[in-house]
Amino acid sequence: MANFDLVVFGGGTGNTVASAAAAAGLDTALVERGPIGGTCLNRGCNPSKMLIQHANALNDVRAAEQFGIEATVEEVHFGEFVREVNDELADAASGKESNKREEEHLTLVQEEARFVDDHTIETESGETHTGEKMVVAAGSRPMVPDAIDGLSEIDYLTSDDAIRLETPPDRLVVLGGGYIAAELGYFFGSFGTDVALVEMEDSLVPREDSEVADAFTEIARERHDVYTGHRVTGVDESDGEIVVNAESEDGDEIDVAGDELLVALGRRPNTDSIGLDETTIETTDAGFIGTDEQLATNVDGVWAMGDIADNAMFKHSGDYEGEIVTDNVVHGAERAADFDALPHAVFTEPQIGAVGKTEAALDDEGREYVVGRAEFTDTAMSRALKLDRGFVKVLADPDSHEILGCHILGHEAATLLHEVTPAVRYGLGADELANTLIHAHPALSKVVMQACADVAGN
Repeated sequence: MANFDLVVFGGGTGNTVASAAAAAGLDTALVERGPIGGTCLNRGCNPSKMLIQHANALNDVRAAEQFGIEATVEEVHFGEFVREVNDELADAASGKESNKREEEHLTLVQEEARFVDDHTIETESGETHTGEKMVVAAGSRPMVPDAIDGLSEIDYLTSDDAIRLETPPDRLVVLGGGYIAAELGYFFGSFGTDVALVEMEDSLVPREDSEVADAFTEIARERHDVYTGHRVTGVDESDGEIVVNAESEDGDEIDVAGDELLVALGRRPNTDSIGLDETTIETTDAGFIGTDEQLATNVDGVWAMGDIADNAMFKHSGDYEGEIVTDNVVHGAERAADFDALPHAVFTEPQIGAVGKTEAALDDEGREYVVGRAEFTDTAMSRALKLDRGFVKVLADPDSHEILGCHILGHEAATLLHEVTPAVRYGLGADELANTLIHAHPALSKVVMQACADVAGN
């Protein structure tokens, strides 16, 4: 048995906590069965956004004609750039592993492991590692439901597999319409795949503000076959063709056929595969590890962070949680996490960016609000970029004009969002963004300024 001051179970964002603890002199073990860097670096944000940028580059060439530039695409080296992206990230993960092995006070354990009690894990080789303090950062995996008849009997893709395909499918059926489905549908569609999206809710990206979700769904219909309001009931494969059966609440049945099937129905925490039943660590009804404001679990000396914790499943929230856990575990700071102004983005074209409350959330709370709105097409830079759609929607308190939420559908929404995020974080008013800050002309960010100015007129 090896005894440590701290055991970090999970080498995604948890690896930063392990390094900080080791740098502070704590005898630390980092336990990770796969490549260092976790989902984001190896199977998620990094590869998907790098691949999507290839799609954006291709679409920019296709759109060059509207600027009076004749350009043609001679050839697309799809398999080559997919390999390059994944090889580059594999090298990055390997570099992180090498660095971890050289860090003083840090022991890297690259094996499958499970809890055997609250403060002890056992590896597949039979070694046990006990930590006076424990940080559980064991991540998540793609959700594959058992309720879909026939799914377990066919070959299907998850996002882990899709980012490694070296030939785009001729026809791809995607189960789900959330962030992952939308992004990968856009990527493959850009390279000639006929994409069909099947989503049980009434719109794609259903967690977004309803106006954004509805507008994005209509845009997606221009490039994909979109079936909303249909729950998948079964799948079947015959002669190399996959057929998806789905049904609406009113009994409408559809069959959607393709060459490949991508299951993109969200992600689930890995709480069911790390031996938590051998501990007294409590989980929520949704299967996450429950934490308090300091990201501590119900067990003294055990914290949880990242996708496995009951907070948010974004890399940037995981990075933030890593800072909180480092301060509390390593430095005893008793720092509380605050997720009230947590932004997120969807990297399709156009992009989606959002922070704060949606209209539906405010309605559920019974809170009054006013809406400020501006169209991308009303800005000079939008005309320069030849944008024909997109909007910014600001939700604000009717009296103080404090910004309660902001929702953007449009070009570079993920970047524009960060003009508003500090305002939501610190309770600033729309008037301050519209009238106090001077916006460079003709920057695209003026569309945010205009939406904030519109709040005053409501």
